[in-house]
Amino acid sequence: MHAPSPGIIRNPVLAGSHPDPSVLRVGPDFYLATSTFEWYPGVRLHHSTDLEHWRPVPGALDSARLLDLTGCPDSGGVWAPNLTHADGLFHLVYSNVSTYTGGFTDSPNHLVTARSIDGPWSDPLPLHARGFDASLFHDGADSWLLNLVHDWRPGHSGSAGLELRRYDRAARRLIGAPIRVALPPQAGWIEGPNLYRRGPWYYLLTADGGTGYDHQVTVARSRSLAGPYERDPHGPLVTARDHPDLPLQKAGHGSLVETADGLWYLAYLVARPHGRRGPCVLGRETALAAVTWTADDWPRIATGLPALEIPAPGPPAGREGTPSPTGASSPTDDSSPTDAAGTTEVDGFDRPALGPQWSTLRRPATTDWLTLTERPSHLRLRGGRSPQSLVGPSLLARRVTQPHCSLEAVMEYRPLAFQHLAGITAYYNTRNWYYLYMTADDHGRAVLRTAHCDRGRLHVDEAGQQALDDVTRLRLGVDVDGAELRFRYDAGDGWRDFGDRLDATVLSDEHAEHIEDGRIRSLGFTGAFVGLWAWDLTGEGLHADFDEATYRAER
Repeated sequence: MHAPSPGIIRNPVLAGSHPDPSVLRVGPDFYLATSTFEWYPGVRLHHSTDLEHWRPVPGALDSARLLDLTGCPDSGGVWAPNLTHADGLFHLVYSNVSTYTGGFTDSPNHLVTARSIDGPWSDPLPLHARGFDASLFHDGADSWLLNLVHDWRPGHSGSAGLELRRYDRAARRLIGAPIRVALPPQAGWIEGPNLYRRGPWYYLLTADGGTGYDHQVTVARSRSLAGPYERDPHGPLVTARDHPDLPLQKAGHGSLVETADGLWYLAYLVARPHGRRGPCVLGRETALAAVTWTADDWPRIATGLPALEIPAPGPPAGREGTPSPTGASSPTDDSSPTDAAGTTEVDGFDRPALGPQWSTLRRPATTDWLTLTERPSHLRLRGGRSPQSLVGPSLLARRVTQPHCSLEAVMEYRPLAFQHLAGITAYYNTRNWYYLYMTADDHGRAVLRTAHCDRGRLHVDEAGQQALDDVTRLRLGVDVDGAELRFRYDAGDGWRDFGDRLDATVLSDEHAEHIEDGRIRSLGFTGAFVGLWAWDLTGEGLHADFDEATYRAER
């Protein structure tokens, strides 16, 4: 593939798991917030000045004060954050989903605010748990909270439509009773609602067709806030539903933004499957589309289809160029565009805080289990609980951003028993993962082994283990090559492959999802991660040290 030309936006603009984008402009700056589910920091934030180049800013919900993911189910946690700005404050609304099975969805919604996108963020304000995908709409001095109303009753399709409730920005509370939104006939199940006002019209942007290959963004409008709304007769604003051979699929769940020069863009999610409507190892990613307005005031995307390249807006009027984004100082950015050859990012763990490319599972990066200072220029991970536990794992990982990529790390470790394991992983969720690890055998000797879990079925390859003798420092690597995955190691005498070639599609959204008798058993929303993992099943927290991690991704 060729590198994008200047003035061209290459999709996806945020590669790897960055779904449900909420886009916002404040003055010359654009911001994007995306879902993070069971991973910390909660809510990924990115900044741009031109919509073409994006850099991460610190995750908003980086502590237990702001977000508690203890016991969070796979693909639960933070769904569909909504980022807006009013009264000089960023307003961030998010759900923390603790249940979504058996017809029930427990999704308490919260609001935090900050003067700066970098924080600090206020204590969370509880809003309600009436439904998920909540968003704020600021209409002058008035603000409204909009959300799907979840209906748990069998035979009621799970949705009771949308509702509005006034939010008092000065008092920081919801007031009055909910108001039901009058939707177009046969609206059915719609999610991800966002409201906009342009001229005399209120525009309702929604996600329809589920979260898979029938996904789409639809638009309806009304001259009254609560409706009745009429749907755009032209059809969806964007979808790949009837075009299974497009490279970008699952187009849906979008939000609109207007540039300073009056141009409009849609941020929406897409996926890059392996094969025709195949498994999506990378998860759902963020793309952009240029939007124009018809003479009768409907928004349009030229083809109505997701595209790999679109025109960038160019510098605002009166400016000769667009300065580089300043949203992050870290040189390692897991979602910035790569050139034609790809990208290489090296983290020597020399800084006092983790780079924005890293995430931790179900618990924030606190020094009781993860430290960058206890041993200078090293990451120290204290062993955590088992992979089936929803509490206390010790896993530091980053998103898989391209079909061909790798992670390498240098590890020092002295396991004392079979309950001690540390190494490198390709991870989707508690039920689907691969692991290359050092442990001790029954005689206390260090060995290298692999284990994997496929839809909850655990397999440990003891027969294929490698004795390490006195080796305590080694390099570990994992390579993702399309639908295949391979581990390798270097004990000081060069790289060697370890074990068989593995099925990378086990780490896909589709493989993780489990629907039985029309009921959700498990969801697959996160995409694949690669990372560093330490277990101590004695509960004593034996540590492993990691000295340098290198991530490479190819276009």
